[in-house]
Amino acid sequence: MQRLAERQDGLITAAQCRDLELSTASVKRFLRQGVWRTLSRGVYLVDADMRGVLDSPRALVRAAVLGAGPNAVAVLESAAAVHGLHGLRPQTRLHVSLPGKLAVPRRLSDATVVPHQLTLAAGDVTVVDGIAVTTVRRTVADLLLKLDRLAAVSVLDSALHLGLLAEDDLAELPLLMFGRRGATKARAWIEQADGRAESPLETRARLRCVDAGVPPDELQAVIADASGHALARVDMLWRAARLIGEADGGEVHDRPEAVYRDRQRQNDLVHAGYRIVRFTWSDTLDPASIPRIVRRALARAPQTRVPMGSSQSIRKLWT
Repeated sequence: MQRLAERQDGLITAAQCRDLELSTASVKRFLRQGVWRTLSRGVYLVDADMRGVLDSPRALVRAAVLGAGPNAVAVLESAAAVHGLHGLRPQTRLHVSLPGKLAVPRRLSDATVVPHQLTLAAGDVTVVDGIAVTTVRRTVADLLLKLDRLAAVSVLDSALHLGLLAEDDLAELPLLMFGRRGATKARAWIEQADGRAESPLETRARLRCVDAGVPPDELQAVIADASGHALARVDMLWRAARLIGEADGGEVHDRPEAVYRDRQRQNDLVHAGYRIVRFTWSDTLDPASIPRIVRRALARAPQTRVPMGSSQSIRKLWT
């Protein structure tokens, strides 16, 4: 029993207890003693007194799928959490697809399990770490129809960057969205994906620049000094203006060792004749904020004409 629970993030179901010939009386005793805790009907957290609160996104999704029964499949944001995709806000709801009348809302700890009745072909479902879940392609296609553009492209970029989707897979996404509400709008977003983005913040900053007509010339550009020695790889580069754009995510750049490393790196780049502008998540919330920063910096470079006009396809700009 213990080995099974460990494979399942500390979880076990009433049905599994019966298969292991663990009596109902024993289960009730564990619950009374606080050694186990009920997460939803028929799903228990083993060693709850030591594990505390179940807060891992994947563990919460697993609990939702186990509690919903053998026909349950994690979908939408919950499937994205299992696959490790980035670009979504923290979720308080868990999404599972169930057939027919089984799609009944349930409670799991402090999260609501939201049931869906998605039409899933056999090829749309896979198993990740023991959890039935929609494939990355189907998950991304479903999210493209649900999310706003910045979040949708961020998820696409994440899937490409992690190697969970290949460029060839992008052509399959419209087929998975065909005939569904929002498909026309979402198809246009597929061309804007670029797997070189290493974080949702980079994706959002890039899209803001493209929308305003000031797209960077390169992503993940390697900057070298006069002797050809690589100084740094930067998020965005406007090469003629020798302008670098960096997306500063607090989860990395606020660490003391990262602050020291960034300072040394910035000094090296400045000494090599480059200027640097930095963007945070809050900058991406206003469509005009990042383009304004970039335009001001480009205007200070006499050799650079600040581009104007409507945005273009990212894929066309960088290929």
